[in-house]
Amino acid sequence: MTNPRVLIVDDESDMVENCARILGRAGYDCLTATDGNRALRLLESDRPDVVLTDLKMPGVGGMELLRHARELDPDLPVIVITGFASIESAVATVKEGAFDYLPKTFSISQLEVAVDRALRQRRLTLENRNLRGQLQETFGLDQLIGRSPLMTRVFELLKKAARSEANILVLGESGTGKELVARAVHANSPRAGQAFVPVDCASLPENLLESELFGHEKGAFTGAVRSKPGLIELAHRGTLFLDEIAELPLGLQGKLLRALQERQIRRVGGTSMINVDVRVVSATNRDLREAVTKGQFREELYYRVNVIAIQLPPLRERVGDIKLFAHAFLKKYGGDRNLAFDDDALAAFEAYAWPGNVRELQNIVERACALADGPTVKRRDLPDYVLEGEPLRVDGARGTPAHDSQIAATSGLPLPEARERWMKELESSYLRDLLERHGGNVSAAAKAAGIDRKTFHRLVTKYQLR
Repeated sequence: MTNPRVLIVDDESDMVENCARILGRAGYDCLTATDGNRALRLLESDRPDVVLTDLKMPGVGGMELLRHARELDPDLPVIVITGFASIESAVATVKEGAFDYLPKTFSISQLEVAVDRALRQRRLTLENRNLRGQLQETFGLDQLIGRSPLMTRVFELLKKAARSEANILVLGESGTGKELVARAVHANSPRAGQAFVPVDCASLPENLLESELFGHEKGAFTGAVRSKPGLIELAHRGTLFLDEIAELPLGLQGKLLRALQERQIRRVGGTSMINVDVRVVSATNRDLREAVTKGQFREELYYRVNVIAIQLPPLRERVGDIKLFAHAFLKKYGGDRNLAFDDDALAAFEAYAWPGNVRELQNIVERACALADGPTVKRRDLPDYVLEGEPLRVDGARGTPAHDSQIAATSGLPLPEARERWMKELESSYLRDLLERHGGNVSAAAKAAGIDRKTFHRLVTKYQLR
């Protein structure tokens, strides 16, 4: 590993030599210049990690050198030294972006501390820059797949929403990629270098969920042998992702609302308030407006988390995107086998309704890659229930004669209401069929659907299936 490089600039050669000797002993490689013009050339050719420059010099002075360094690399720390110490000159250099300010009466330790601090700042800045790049590569908008008009509008809204500090509510059916969108919002926001903290609001009972969100103090309850910060606290200056926010108990909704309004939390069993600065991205597959009307979700919290709503369309409505996802997952799970789909397999994908959305498609492609004998994924490598799916009508309903009477029954309804009724019927039939195929085993049926057991069980309860 190379030593950090410090550019030392002063029109007094003794000052340059002394600083170089001190910093050289401390393990730095020193570049030296006794005039501003040579310093400018060294800035461009050698790209130092820290600049130490005199303020008052003939020709190109320290202030001009500072400005040029900032233009070349905005993150390059510049320490200004001068024999004319004054509040005015200190303020002027700080306004121009100087990292630190030292009078020429500085001690050896002051010089070493200033350069060390500047280098630490430099390293932290570069680490954050690299982290942003990694986040952008992993969760950037280019990782969100879709060319359909519906998704094009989603991407445009996501770009604008990510730049803001507004709280965001991501809506969509299970498996549409709500968490991926939340991570993309974070990765493209000013908070990208800070923590992204996901919380599954449906996975824990109320008493444990409160402790997870707000933290607890030692002795707050049985088993609390030490103090623990909550997830909201860990998301300070970053993004808090509340998945399945509709499942939050009403009592906890009130506490969350106060925390978001006051930007303060109190740990369970604690007395002091802790300041928190979080951007909240929430997600749900339920109709929160309906939940508010039924008294299941607090209206004030609804408006607090729903400043910007991003509606993710189900896969069945994303014309052309099914093949894009299928090929992307094939590349992911096919490894170095260079697998391809045959036309019959792709036709089956296009005909299927995908009630489990993108997550279900991912599960089926992974399965097909494991079962494929040769270089081609064929129709026989797909599950029977996908192959038996009838072609879809434009509105998403199954196109079989058995449903003609039901079509007539909904033909007088507005399209959104008719579609909702049809999709409920489709989802209920799909779940019932899966349970029958797997002998009532919820875990096996959920795996086949490409959704988690908790979500599957909630849908079974919703449709009163046994």
